Amino acid sequence: MKTHKIVVLLLLCCSFFIGFSQEKTKKQLRAEKRLEKEREIEKLINAKEFEFVAQNSNSQTFRFVDLTTNPNFIKFKPDFIKSDMPFFGRGYSGLAYGGSDAGLKFEGKPEKFTVKKEKKGYIIDVAIKGQQDYFNMTLSVSFEGSTTLSVISNNRAPINYFGEIMPIKEEKKE
Repeated sequence: MKTHKIVVLLLLCCSFFIGFSQEKTKKQLRAEKRLEKEREIEKLINAKEFEFVAQNSNSQTFRFVDLTTNPNFIKFKPDFIKSDMPFFGRGYSGLAYGGSDAGLKFEGKPEKFTVKKEKKGYIIDVAIKGQQDYFNMTLSVSFEGSTTLSVISNNRAPINYFGEIMPIKEEKKE
């Protein structure tokens, strides 16, 4: 009877320790989460359909500007790009002072849309003609999803935006 209790106790202890040995460590969980994020980013990039949302910007004349409370986006599709981004910087010829085109607001078909995979992420080059300006945009997307967008245009000083890419949110029509 005593040996029976010892055997049962040993079996319970073994099953208890086996349960703990199968539990994943924090390091393994972080690695799985990072790998899942990399796959999500790769899927967005390969489809060439994603939305960039900036959290802050930096231009030649201004310091960092926080954009978290300022709604902004650039929606990228292979055949269509729509932008509604604020612009903080110097404007050159062809722009009306205080006009309605104060931000980077444009939409249309991109003239160039190339994706290149590199060691630490992706480089996406896009060129598009707006109503009064021509925009060259370069997105540097890390495998974790953080993104730097550099915009160079004919009539404005260069500006950088820092944010992330995500799946395109459909607009609500009321």
